[in-house]
Amino acid sequence: MRALKNIFYLGRKELYSFVNDTMLLVFVAYAFSFSIYTAARGVSFELRNAPVAIVDLDRSQLSRRIASALTPPYFMTPEEISFNEIDENMDFGRYTFVLVIPERFEADVIAGEQPELQINIDATVVAHAGIGAGYLQTIITREVMDFLDRSEGRIDLPVTIEPRIMFNPNMNQEWFISVMQIINHVTLLAIILTGAALIRERERGTVDHLLVMPVTPAEIMAAKCWANGLVILIAAAFALIVMVQIVLQVPIAGSVPLFLTGAAVYLFSATAIGVFLGTIARSMPQLSVSDARTPPVLDGRRGPSLSH
Repeated sequence: MRALKNIFYLGRKELYSFVNDTMLLVFVAYAFSFSIYTAARGVSFELRNAPVAIVDLDRSQLSRRIASALTPPYFMTPEEISFNEIDENMDFGRYTFVLVIPERFEADVIAGEQPELQINIDATVVAHAGIGAGYLQTIITREVMDFLDRSEGRIDLPVTIEPRIMFNPNMNQEWFISVMQIINHVTLLAIILTGAALIRERERGTVDHLLVMPVTPAEIMAAKCWANGLVILIAAAFALIVMVQIVLQVPIAGSVPLFLTGAAVYLFSATAIGVFLGTIARSMPQLSVSDARTPPVLDGRRGPSLSH
Protein backbone atom coordinates (compact mmCIF):
# COMPACT_ATOMS: atom_id res chain seq x y z
CA MET A 1 0.00 0.00 0.00
CA ARG A 2 2.82 2.38 0.87
CA ALA A 3 4.53 1.60 -2.43
CA LEU A 4 1.38 2.53 -4.35
CA LYS A 5 1.16 5.81 -2.45
CA ASN A 6 4.78 6.58 -3.26
CA ILE A 7 4.21 5.80 -6.95
CA PHE A 8 1.10 7.98 -7.01
CA TYR A 9 2.70 11.02 -5.37
CA LEU A 10 5.89 10.73 -7.41
CA GLY A 11 3.78 10.49 -10.56
CA ARG A 12 1.84 13.58 -9.54
CA LYS A 13 5.17 15.38 -9.16
CA GLU A 14 6.04 14.31 -12.72
CA LEU A 15 2.77 15.77 -13.97
CA TYR A 16 3.50 19.08 -12.25
CA SER A 17 6.95 19.15 -13.84
CA PHE A 18 5.45 18.46 -17.27
CA VAL A 19 2.81 21.19 -16.94
CA ASN A 20 5.48 23.71 -15.96
CA ASP A 21 7.70 22.81 -18.93
CA THR A 22 6.43 25.08 -21.70
CA MET A 23 8.56 23.58 -24.46
CA LEU A 24 7.36 20.03 -23.84
CA LEU A 25 3.75 21.22 -23.65
CA VAL A 26 4.03 22.96 -27.01
CA PHE A 27 5.83 19.99 -28.52
CA VAL A 28 3.19 17.47 -27.43
CA ALA A 29 0.34 19.77 -28.51
CA TYR A 30 1.89 20.25 -31.94
CA ALA A 31 2.69 16.56 -32.41
CA PHE A 32 -0.90 15.46 -31.80
CA SER A 33 -2.64 18.27 -33.69
CA PHE A 34 -0.97 20.25 -36.49
CA SER A 35 1.59 17.56 -37.22
CA ILE A 36 -1.14 15.01 -37.91
CA TYR A 37 -3.11 17.44 -40.07
CA THR A 38 -0.13 18.49 -42.19
CA ALA A 39 1.03 14.90 -42.62
CA ALA A 40 -2.41 13.79 -43.79
CA ARG A 41 -3.16 16.69 -46.13
CA GLY A 42 0.04 18.66 -46.57
CA VAL A 43 2.10 16.16 -48.57
CA SER A 44 0.26 13.98 -51.06
CA PHE A 45 1.79 11.13 -53.03
CA GLU A 46 -1.42 10.49 -54.92
CA LEU A 47 -1.83 11.53 -58.53
CA ARG A 48 -4.49 14.22 -58.91
CA ASN A 49 -5.49 16.01 -62.14
CA ALA A 50 -2.16 15.50 -63.89
CA PRO A 51 -2.06 17.36 -67.24
CA VAL A 52 -1.63 14.89 -70.09
CA ALA A 53 -1.43 15.23 -73.88
CA ILE A 54 -1.66 12.64 -76.65
CA VAL A 55 0.04 12.53 -80.05
CA ASP A 56 -2.28 10.20 -81.97
CA LEU A 57 -0.55 9.10 -85.16
CA ASP A 58 -2.72 6.00 -85.50
CA ARG A 59 -6.25 7.50 -85.49
CA SER A 60 -7.77 4.12 -84.70
CA GLN A 61 -10.44 2.78 -82.41
CA LEU A 62 -7.83 1.47 -79.98
CA SER A 63 -6.04 4.83 -79.74
CA ARG A 64 -9.34 6.56 -79.01
CA ARG A 65 -10.10 3.97 -76.31
CA ILE A 66 -6.78 4.69 -74.64
CA ALA A 67 -7.39 8.45 -74.77
CA SER A 68 -10.89 8.14 -73.30
CA ALA A 69 -9.57 5.95 -70.47
CA LEU A 70 -7.46 8.81 -69.07
CA THR A 71 -10.10 10.34 -66.83
CA PRO A 72 -10.28 12.41 -63.62
CA PRO A 73 -9.42 12.46 -60.80
CA TYR A 74 -6.05 11.04 -61.76
CA PHE A 75 -5.65 12.82 -65.09
CA MET A 76 -7.09 15.93 -66.67
CA THR A 77 -8.93 15.57 -69.97
CA PRO A 78 -6.22 14.67 -72.53
CA GLU A 79 -5.36 17.29 -75.14
CA GLU A 80 -4.26 16.29 -78.60
CA ILE A 81 -1.09 17.90 -79.92
CA SER A 82 1.27 17.32 -82.83
CA PHE A 83 4.60 15.55 -82.57
CA ASN A 84 6.55 18.79 -83.11
CA GLU A 85 4.85 20.45 -80.14
CA ILE A 86 6.09 17.94 -77.55
CA ASP A 87 9.38 19.61 -76.61
CA GLU A 88 7.94 23.11 -76.35
CA ASN A 89 5.03 22.07 -74.15
CA MET A 90 7.19 19.89 -71.92
CA ASP A 91 9.78 22.66 -71.49
CA PHE A 92 7.12 25.14 -70.37
CA GLY A 93 5.54 22.60 -68.00
CA ARG A 94 2.13 22.54 -69.67
CA TYR A 95 1.94 18.75 -69.52
CA THR A 96 3.36 16.23 -67.10
CA PHE A 97 2.78 13.30 -69.45
CA VAL A 98 2.75 13.14 -73.25
CA LEU A 99 1.67 9.84 -74.79
CA VAL A 100 2.76 9.14 -78.38
CA ILE A 101 0.73 6.47 -80.19
CA PRO A 102 2.58 5.39 -83.36
CA GLU A 103 1.09 4.64 -86.77
CA ARG A 104 -0.41 1.17 -87.33
CA PHE A 105 -0.56 0.62 -83.59
CA GLU A 106 -3.96 -1.09 -83.70
CA ALA A 107 -3.05 -3.17 -86.75
CA ASP A 108 0.15 -4.40 -85.12
CA VAL A 109 -1.73 -5.31 -81.93
CA ILE A 110 -4.30 -7.32 -83.88
CA ALA A 111 -1.50 -9.02 -85.85
CA GLY A 112 0.00 -10.29 -82.62
CA GLU A 113 3.07 -8.10 -82.73
CA GLN A 114 4.37 -6.03 -79.81
CA PRO A 115 4.23 -2.36 -80.82
CA GLU A 116 5.74 0.22 -78.49
CA LEU A 117 4.24 3.42 -77.13
CA GLN A 118 6.31 6.42 -76.13
CA ILE A 119 5.55 8.19 -72.86
CA ASN A 120 7.32 11.50 -72.24
CA ILE A 121 7.38 12.39 -68.54
CA ASP A 122 8.22 15.64 -66.77
CA ALA A 123 10.15 14.22 -63.81
CA THR A 124 10.61 17.48 -61.89
CA VAL A 125 8.05 16.03 -59.45
CA VAL A 126 9.68 12.65 -58.97
CA ALA A 127 6.96 10.97 -56.91
CA HIS A 128 4.13 11.94 -59.26
CA ALA A 129 6.21 10.99 -62.30
CA GLY A 130 6.77 7.47 -61.04
CA ILE A 131 3.19 6.97 -59.89
CA GLY A 132 1.77 8.44 -63.10
CA ALA A 133 3.94 6.20 -65.25
CA GLY A 134 2.60 3.19 -63.39
CA TYR A 135 -1.00 4.39 -63.83
CA LEU A 136 -0.49 4.93 -67.55
CA GLN A 137 1.05 1.49 -67.98
CA THR A 138 -1.84 -0.15 -66.16
CA ILE A 139 -4.49 1.78 -68.10
CA ILE A 140 -2.90 1.11 -71.49
CA THR A 141 -2.43 -2.59 -70.74
CA ARG A 142 -6.04 -2.93 -69.59
CA GLU A 143 -7.44 -1.19 -72.66
CA VAL A 144 -5.32 -3.26 -75.05
CA MET A 145 -6.39 -6.51 -73.37
CA ASP A 146 -10.07 -5.50 -73.43
CA PHE A 147 -9.76 -4.55 -77.10
CA LEU A 148 -8.21 -7.90 -77.99
CA ASP A 149 -10.85 -9.81 -76.04
CA ARG A 150 -13.65 -8.07 -77.94
CA SER A 151 -12.04 -8.14 -81.37
CA GLU A 152 -11.10 -11.83 -81.17
CA GLY A 153 -14.28 -12.91 -79.41
CA ARG A 154 -12.49 -14.51 -76.49
CA ILE A 155 -14.59 -16.40 -73.95
CA ASP A 156 -14.63 -14.99 -70.45
CA LEU A 157 -13.16 -17.15 -67.73
CA PRO A 158 -15.67 -18.88 -65.44
CA VAL A 159 -13.94 -17.38 -62.39
CA THR A 160 -13.66 -13.64 -61.83
CA ILE A 161 -11.30 -12.23 -59.22
CA GLU A 162 -12.75 -9.24 -57.37
CA PRO A 163 -10.29 -7.76 -54.84
CA ARG A 164 -11.96 -6.15 -51.84
CA ILE A 165 -10.12 -3.80 -49.50
CA MET A 166 -11.41 -3.59 -45.95
CA PHE A 167 -11.58 -0.40 -43.85
CA ASN A 168 -10.16 1.82 -46.63
CA PRO A 169 -11.80 0.69 -49.91
CA ASN A 170 -10.64 3.71 -51.94
CA MET A 171 -7.07 3.53 -50.58
CA ASN A 172 -7.43 7.08 -49.30
CA GLN A 173 -4.05 8.36 -48.16
CA GLU A 174 -5.50 10.65 -45.47
CA TRP A 175 -7.25 7.78 -43.73
CA PHE A 176 -4.04 5.78 -43.44
CA ILE A 177 -1.48 8.49 -42.67
CA SER A 178 -3.54 10.26 -39.99
CA VAL A 179 -3.87 7.14 -37.84
CA MET A 180 -0.30 6.03 -38.50
CA GLN A 181 0.98 9.42 -37.35
CA ILE A 182 -0.75 8.94 -34.00
CA ILE A 183 0.85 5.53 -33.56
CA ASN A 184 4.30 6.84 -34.50
CA HIS A 185 3.99 9.82 -32.16
CA VAL A 186 2.89 7.60 -29.27
CA THR A 187 6.16 5.69 -29.51
CA LEU A 188 8.31 8.74 -30.17
CA LEU A 189 6.93 10.97 -27.42
CA ALA A 190 6.65 8.22 -24.82
CA ILE A 191 10.40 7.71 -25.06
CA ILE A 192 11.17 11.44 -25.22
CA LEU A 193 9.04 12.47 -22.23
CA THR A 194 10.28 9.81 -19.84
CA GLY A 195 13.88 10.14 -20.94
CA ALA A 196 13.75 13.95 -20.78
CA ALA A 197 12.22 13.82 -17.29
CA LEU A 198 15.07 11.65 -16.03
CA ILE A 199 17.77 13.77 -17.68
CA ARG A 200 16.17 16.97 -16.38
CA GLU A 201 16.21 15.65 -12.81
CA ARG A 202 19.81 14.52 -13.19
CA GLU A 203 20.87 17.96 -14.42
CA ARG A 204 19.06 19.68 -11.55
CA GLY A 205 20.38 17.23 -8.97
CA THR A 206 16.94 16.08 -7.80
CA VAL A 207 17.71 12.43 -8.57
CA ASP A 208 20.07 12.34 -5.60
CA HIS A 209 17.32 13.79 -3.43
CA LEU A 210 14.94 11.03 -4.52
CA LEU A 211 17.48 8.30 -3.81
CA VAL A 212 17.89 9.37 -0.18
CA MET A 213 14.13 9.41 0.35
CA PRO A 214 12.29 6.26 1.54
CA VAL A 215 11.43 5.24 -2.03
CA THR A 216 12.92 2.52 -4.20
CA PRO A 217 14.29 2.96 -7.75
CA ALA A 218 11.47 0.75 -9.02
CA GLU A 219 8.89 3.14 -7.54
CA ILE A 220 10.64 6.11 -9.16
CA MET A 221 10.61 4.43 -12.57
CA ALA A 222 6.99 3.27 -12.21
CA ALA A 223 5.92 6.83 -11.35
CA LYS A 224 7.63 8.23 -14.43
CA CYS A 225 6.04 5.55 -16.61
CA TRP A 226 2.44 6.05 -15.49
CA ALA A 227 2.58 9.85 -15.39
CA ASN A 228 4.13 10.34 -18.82
CA GLY A 229 2.08 7.48 -20.24
CA LEU A 230 -1.10 9.20 -19.03
CA VAL A 231 -0.10 12.40 -20.81
CA ILE A 232 0.53 10.54 -24.08
CA LEU A 233 -2.70 8.55 -23.74
CA ILE A 234 -4.80 11.70 -23.28
CA ALA A 235 -3.05 13.37 -26.22
CA ALA A 236 -3.59 10.28 -28.40
CA ALA A 237 -7.30 10.17 -27.49
CA PHE A 238 -7.63 13.85 -28.40
CA ALA A 239 -5.87 13.32 -31.72
CA LEU A 240 -7.95 10.27 -32.62
CA ILE A 241 -11.33 11.77 -31.73
CA VAL A 242 -10.87 15.45 -32.57
CA MET A 243 -8.19 15.61 -35.27
CA VAL A 244 -8.90 12.36 -37.11
CA GLN A 245 -12.65 11.88 -36.74
CA ILE A 246 -13.87 15.50 -36.57
CA VAL A 247 -11.30 17.62 -38.41
CA LEU A 248 -10.10 15.17 -41.07
CA GLN A 249 -13.47 13.36 -41.29
CA VAL A 250 -11.86 9.93 -41.21
CA PRO A 251 -14.29 7.13 -40.28
CA ILE A 252 -12.97 4.80 -37.59
CA ALA A 253 -14.14 1.26 -38.29
CA GLY A 254 -12.80 -0.27 -35.08
CA SER A 255 -13.33 0.44 -31.40
CA VAL A 256 -11.74 3.61 -30.04
CA PRO A 257 -11.78 2.38 -26.39
CA LEU A 258 -10.08 -0.84 -27.50
CA PHE A 259 -7.41 1.16 -29.32
CA LEU A 260 -6.78 3.32 -26.27
CA THR A 261 -6.64 0.25 -24.03
CA GLY A 262 -4.02 -1.33 -26.27
CA ALA A 263 -2.12 1.96 -26.37
CA ALA A 264 -2.13 2.11 -22.55
CA VAL A 265 -0.63 -1.38 -22.33
CA TYR A 266 1.93 -0.52 -25.01
CA LEU A 267 2.89 2.72 -23.25
CA PHE A 268 4.26 0.80 -20.27
CA SER A 269 6.92 -0.78 -22.48
CA ALA A 270 7.57 2.41 -24.48
CA THR A 271 8.02 4.55 -21.37
CA ALA A 272 10.26 1.87 -19.84
CA ILE A 273 12.49 2.15 -22.91
CA GLY A 274 12.52 5.91 -22.36
CA VAL A 275 13.73 5.41 -18.79
CA PHE A 276 16.42 3.04 -20.05
CA LEU A 277 17.64 5.47 -22.72
CA GLY A 278 17.46 8.36 -20.26
CA THR A 279 19.69 6.39 -17.89
CA ILE A 280 22.29 5.74 -20.58
CA ALA A 281 22.21 9.17 -22.25
CA ARG A 282 24.07 11.95 -20.49
CA SER A 283 22.40 14.87 -22.26
CA MET A 284 19.32 15.71 -24.30
CA PRO A 285 21.19 15.58 -27.65
CA GLN A 286 22.27 12.03 -26.88
CA LEU A 287 18.70 11.10 -25.97
CA SER A 288 17.42 12.66 -29.20
CA VAL A 289 19.83 10.60 -31.29
CA SER A 290 18.89 7.42 -29.43
CA ASP A 291 15.19 8.19 -29.79
CA ALA A 292 15.53 8.80 -33.52
CA ARG A 293 17.11 5.38 -34.06
CA THR A 294 15.06 3.26 -31.67
CA PRO A 295 11.43 3.42 -32.97
CA PRO A 296 12.23 2.32 -36.57
CA VAL A 297 13.91 -0.80 -35.19
CA LEU A 298 11.12 -1.56 -32.71
CA ASP A 299 8.23 -1.25 -35.19
CA GLY A 300 10.00 -3.28 -37.88
CA ARG A 301 10.49 -0.55 -40.46
CA ARG A 302 14.24 -1.04 -40.43
CA GLY A 303 15.88 -4.31 -39.63
CA PRO A 304 17.39 -7.43 -41.16
CA SER A 305 15.18 -9.00 -43.80
CA LEU A 306 16.48 -12.50 -43.05
CA SER A 307 17.69 -14.13 -39.86
CA HIS A 308 20.85 -16.18 -40.17
